[in-house]
Amino acid sequence: MNMLEKAKLWLSDSFDEETRKAVEMLIKSESPDLDDSFYKSLEFGTGGMRGIMGVGTNRLNKYTLGQATQGLANYLLEQFPNEEIKVAIAYDVRNNSKEFGKMVADVLTANGIRVLLFKDHRPTPELSFTVRDKQCNAGIVLTASHNPPEYNGYKVYWDDGAQIVPPHDKAIIEEVLATDYKDIKFDGNDDLIEWIGEEQDEVYIDACIQNSLYQDVGRDNLNIVFTSIHGTTYTTIPKALKKAGFKKVDLVTEQMIPSGNFPTVKSPNPEEPEALEMALDLAKIVNADIVIGTDPDGDRLGIAVRNPNGEMQLLNGNQTNTILTHYILTQWKKLGKITGKEFIGSTIVTSDIFFDLAENFSVDCKAGLTGFKWIGKMIRDFEGKEKFICGGEESFGFMTGDFVRDKDSCGSILLACEIAAWCKANGRTVYDYLIEVYTETGLYFEDLISITKKGMDGAEQINRMMVEFRNNPPKELAGSAVVEVRDYDEQTSWDIIKNLKNVMDDIPKSNVLIYYTEDGSKVCIRPSGTEPKIKFYFSVNTELNNAGEFAEKMSVLQEKIGQIKSDLKLI
Repeated sequence: MNMLEKAKLWLSDSFDEETRKAVEMLIKSESPDLDDSFYKSLEFGTGGMRGIMGVGTNRLNKYTLGQATQGLANYLLEQFPNEEIKVAIAYDVRNNSKEFGKMVADVLTANGIRVLLFKDHRPTPELSFTVRDKQCNAGIVLTASHNPPEYNGYKVYWDDGAQIVPPHDKAIIEEVLATDYKDIKFDGNDDLIEWIGEEQDEVYIDACIQNSLYQDVGRDNLNIVFTSIHGTTYTTIPKALKKAGFKKVDLVTEQMIPSGNFPTVKSPNPEEPEALEMALDLAKIVNADIVIGTDPDGDRLGIAVRNPNGEMQLLNGNQTNTILTHYILTQWKKLGKITGKEFIGSTIVTSDIFFDLAENFSVDCKAGLTGFKWIGKMIRDFEGKEKFICGGEESFGFMTGDFVRDKDSCGSILLACEIAAWCKANGRTVYDYLIEVYTETGLYFEDLISITKKGMDGAEQINRMMVEFRNNPPKELAGSAVVEVRDYDEQTSWDIIKNLKNVMDDIPKSNVLIYYTEDGSKVCIRPSGTEPKIKFYFSVNTELNNAGEFAEKMSVLQEKIGQIKSDLKLI
């Protein structure tokens, strides 16, 4: 069917009057939004189902959410017959999230499923924790992470507290696709809803403190600036910092007000320096040692610390995770907890420094596809065989231990503040500590370019770009020969020197390319699973013999990344 025919299906009695009127308006106005609203159905990507709110199969609305939830309900009833099924539901600050959360709860209760529904906004990692803490069969969170205000989303968690992975994800999608809109049960049963809130926050915060902190050094002397960037962590982080003994915490009060419009920033993404501008301004006034911001659903964190020039500098995700991982491994080693049966988790687009860290501490490093659901799968796959220590990915996500099975800003913030307090008490900065780590592992530097291509035409452009990079890989980058191409869609590793292709089927298929050069540089290319973007990840490295070489060698690496971007015609 063409887009007009698909749209006309939404004029039937299966849809409410408000929806029918909105579709009629799209058709009559001959809006270009009509094609984008109906040309495909929303799909589960690395972070679940995420899209622009509005009417249509390619939009987040009552019916696409209802269809997903009815499909999930059908699957849960098949998987857990003859038992009471429980599902926890949380939602972030986005427009319509609270209403969507109740609507999703209604669909589940209409199917006889008991629901634990948060009374108000809560961070995604608290939902992950709650699934396991309350022994639920599944969990749902309504969020679009750090996407623009017009987006919302829907993520599903299984009974281990991790996002759904094979075989459940594909089986749920089959149920969703087999569900007609007219088959959605919207008439819920409030008797099957248990409301949860502050009491669950306390249990979660206590678990974060217990699982993320190691030594109480200088906590009352650390100057912290924190902002939730209008997101959900206003409910948890200030409480957690206070309960852990951090006494000097200044909040960016204007940004502690929850809002789905994110009025003080262009983007509520802590990866972007602009999102932390107000926090950095406050840091100058209060002479802060560390600045921290979180995204709307509270799973990502951005951290700024003082660089060797005494200026606040935003760390990239790899740098933050390097500091957190090295510190945790050091503490585990001191405690005699490393036995050779432990591992850390990473992803294929994240810095290879984590393989070096793992080797230095005699633990394993496992790398999966992008998205913390794959790190969650590692934990489940190796439960009882190998102990998970911590994990992270370059996109500002980290998890301390396995009590939360998703990236968790709360535990990570507590840990980062402990490290900062310990460093300050010992007369150095967090940045000094990072440089010390680099003298052990070698100096790594990473960068990222995201190119946005919206709509149906944008999707086609991204597809053509991937075809070109797949069929015509560069021969050299920044003067170093490309010696290996890993194609995760083909599941092959091409050794260019030997002209041999080896099968690489230990990781599921995914539309990702990685180029490795002779000097160890790495370029990853992948379309985003949750945004209309194609992303390019760059990683370069060199030896660092002592801290005095840092500035000069960092400058060389920055120039090299610039040359690689130029060689790929990205600048």
